[in-house]
Amino acid sequence: MGAMWMRMKAHRAAYTLSILATLAVGILIGTVINQGVKGKEGQKSDAAPLTMASPQQMSNAFSQIAKQLEPSVVNINTESTVKNVHRRRGGQGGGDDEDGGSMEDFFNRFFGGPGGQAGPGGQGGPGGPGGPGGPDSGAIRERSLGSGVVVDAKGFILTNRHVVEKADRIRVRFQDDPPGVQHDAKVIGTDQETDLAVIKVDVEHPLPTAKMGNSDSMQVGDWVLAIGSPFGQAGTVTAGIVSAKGRDIVPGRQFQTFIQTDAAINPGNSGGPLVNMSGEVIGINTAILSETNAYAGIGFALPSKTVVEVYNQLTGPEHKVSRGSIGIMFDAVENPAIARVYGAGSGVTVSSVVAGSPADQAGLKVGDTITTVDGKKVSKGSELVADIASRKPGSKVGLGFLRNGKTQETSVTIADRAKLFAQRLGEDQGNEDENAPKPSKFGVTVRKVTPDMADRLDIPSGKGVIVQDVKPGSFAEDINLARGDIILEVNKQPVNSEEDFAKIETTLKSGQDVVFLVRQRGSSRQDGTIFLAGTLP
Repeated sequence: MGAMWMRMKAHRAAYTLSILATLAVGILIGTVINQGVKGKEGQKSDAAPLTMASPQQMSNAFSQIAKQLEPSVVNINTESTVKNVHRRRGGQGGGDDEDGGSMEDFFNRFFGGPGGQAGPGGQGGPGGPGGPGGPDSGAIRERSLGSGVVVDAKGFILTNRHVVEKADRIRVRFQDDPPGVQHDAKVIGTDQETDLAVIKVDVEHPLPTAKMGNSDSMQVGDWVLAIGSPFGQAGTVTAGIVSAKGRDIVPGRQFQTFIQTDAAINPGNSGGPLVNMSGEVIGINTAILSETNAYAGIGFALPSKTVVEVYNQLTGPEHKVSRGSIGIMFDAVENPAIARVYGAGSGVTVSSVVAGSPADQAGLKVGDTITTVDGKKVSKGSELVADIASRKPGSKVGLGFLRNGKTQETSVTIADRAKLFAQRLGEDQGNEDENAPKPSKFGVTVRKVTPDMADRLDIPSGKGVIVQDVKPGSFAEDINLARGDIILEVNKQPVNSEEDFAKIETTLKSGQDVVFLVRQRGSSRQDGTIFLAGTLP
């Protein structure tokens, strides 16, 4: 027994010594490793120390800008009467109008546009029940929501044209207004080319205003805030960055190059401001790119540089924008093959010259490549358009161009863009002409089809009259006549001039049936013609 006890005691002592030895080795190894690290720490490092910005700083910047801008951002509510929404425009009852229809479809995707943000009585976008293209064939009351920003303490507000276009009533609500209180506003001027509008409310006290910034100073990656009333939620602020600049998103709309942003913008934001980190307006939110008509990460704002130029003209004595033109067309998309074939390394190659235009009178021809404007080089069509459009009609400009590889020069007198292209298309574009024919009892103004127009519109020369204007609520609107339609016959009688049209009209009385044989705008000769008919009220 004593021997067993002694063996157990010896075994325990050996186990204890083993543990102590292991600890000693571990301490020794740790000391060596620690000394090795200290040795490395003592060496000079090329790595620069990392720093981290305070998250509170960015948060405060956003909130300060929001507090500064929100009082100047308004909610816009419009009401309009929509008639004859049972059928959409198009040749043979289907498809889109060549220019107006496709543009209307595009603008319908804008937030706040007709049918884009419906209020009570509306049901969403095009084709929805009670909206354009829906089954209701009678007149409806349509409500739309949009945004705007006060830029003058006297009550002048910037917004989008499509927000207030054709509105019977425009009402504005400010941030501090009690629930249900709104202010009636009137349209000062609109610009179709840039989709901008200026409206005004009469107030007895100065209004808080937003400061305009310079959009040219913005860079891709810069922080921006979008402020507006998406889905009617006034005072909504979203943050993002400038995703791209100079976006051309509407084919043929040469005065609409946009700032692209990923700041969340939705139906109802249209007309609201896009602001920089200095609290300055650097754009007016105008469009979204989305298959669902809601935020998809890509929105577009018209740059403040363009906004300021348009605003100053719309608030001027004539309340309209005047732009210069020389009457040429060119390929909107740059194509190196054109330059190689026509032997021009850089410039704008002319693809069409409007007959009788300043360019035509100056001797410019298809295939000429414009390289300079008053000695300044131009390499893109957008640069040429921007330069010419900024010049006053009646002024002269020197153009340098290449023809068959040889450099030539010519002097061109600038024309009014709206009038020049209105003549070509047979449209008024909103410009008054004291010699223009007056609307008829049908509620339609027509012009004779010129040989040039007949060639461009693919109809026999000397045949038909072109619809220049349709009065809202008129018989012509009721039967779906539209600007740009060619009227060939009325009640089986050929119509080849304004006089023919007026003579036939005088023979018709209230209660009689009227049938128009029409080539709809945008349709070709192969598409044929259609009848538009009704009973004269």
